[in-house]
Amino acid sequence: MNKYELAVVLTTRIEDEARAAVIENIKDLITRFGGTVQNVDEWGKRKLAYEIQKMDEGFYYFITFEAESSCPNELEERMRIMENVIRYLCIRQDA
Repeated sequence: MNKYELAVVLTTRIEDEARAAVIENIKDLITRFGGTVQNVDEWGKRKLAYEIQKMDEGFYYFITFEAESSCPNELEERMRIMENVIRYLCIRQDA
């Protein structure tokens, strides 16, 4: 099992309940592909470094989890088509 950190930026155009549902959906995807979520760190609304889809702010989340090496690819494949996810980045943490 490898340790990973997933950074997710969500649009500011959604309600709090919908935002929580998107994060729950991502956590469910991690467990579906054999991973275990260790921590979800919500940074809240932050200014983006550059404008994306005519937005200059987004909600930042950092999810740390353990999973096999195939899990991040599966996650990215599904997050790519989520309409409320602006950007995402999954990196492997060194032990």
